[in-house]
Amino acid sequence: MKLLSSLPARGSFAARALGTLALATATAAGAIAASAGPVHAQGTPGYTYTTLDNSNDLTFNQLLGINNSGVIAGYFGSGMADHPNKGYQLLPPGYGQAGYRVENFPGSAQTQVTGLNDGTAQVGFQSPTDTGTDANYGWYTTDNGASFTQVDVPLPSGFSPASPAVTQLLGINDNNTAVGFENDSDGNAHGFTYDLRTNKATFTTIAGASSVTDAAINNNGQVAGFFTPATGPVASFLATPGGLETFAFKGATSTEALGVNDHDEVVGVYTTGSGANTQNFGFTWTKQAGFTTIDDPNGMGMTTVNGVNDNGDLVGFYVDGNGFTDGMLVTPNPVQVSTPGSNTVTATVS
Repeated sequence: MKLLSSLPARGSFAARALGTLALATATAAGAIAASAGPVHAQGTPGYTYTTLDNSNDLTFNQLLGINNSGVIAGYFGSGMADHPNKGYQLLPPGYGQAGYRVENFPGSAQTQVTGLNDGTAQVGFQSPTDTGTDANYGWYTTDNGASFTQVDVPLPSGFSPASPAVTQLLGINDNNTAVGFENDSDGNAHGFTYDLRTNKATFTTIAGASSVTDAAINNNGQVAGFFTPATGPVASFLATPGGLETFAFKGATSTEALGVNDHDEVVGVYTTGSGANTQNFGFTWTKQAGFTTIDDPNGMGMTTVNGVNDNGDLVGFYVDGNGFTDGMLVTPNPVQVSTPGSNTVTATVS
């Protein structure tokens, strides 16, 4: 599959695409050796960083979504020829190797599990081939992978689909409304919401944008994603039933929103620099507090945040000093708050 983004870890955007990757070798402060068990580290104050890699491939893992029970969606394998993507759910507690549950579209050569809700539904995309230049087809399951349905979404009038095809589902809420995108023949994305109950897609449009990707949806029906404006770098959006909020990290060459929870907390990745000086930083964003940078200490400047739950737990990935892509769980630290004349109270800040 052709690359659709300059970001260094995957294809179509910061964290989601089958096919040839542009893996960058990071010189990461405190890089760790590959490990099959959780490895903890300290980075951004207020958070604990944990590396989670499936032992089937310690060189490439990405965690793409997390629900309120702490179940994580992800995959291993870079998607390069003879190194196929293989999907999984990772179950708590402990997130040990026994907690990985295989989830692959039947008959596929490659599968990514990109999102999940608090019930039994997951979404993703699959390819029937493993050549490095592969078509993508979106899918969903509402019974934890007992059965799968492929999603075909016709583009709006006047647009022709890409060849090879690129259709991906990226997120789903508890109402079984999914989000994703389809590429046209010019390589531009057309973001949409997809109602699993009616099999109806509704495209998201932003005035002046040549490309729109719907990346996540919360239980309030708010959609987070990113777009290419008529002028300026790629920016993020949070669409609500009553309006549209757009935002970008100041000075970034792109800002891509990839996840959102029910508290309107958006997560994603912003990019600075270009060429050999390109760096990627995860972020959280709210309209009230603005941006907080998330940078894994084992992959400084090579971090992406893909998902967030209502507890403020984050998932994503980083590229370490060996050039390996590692799954990442970032959890808010409990903090102690003392008040005069009372016992110390422990609270979680997110």
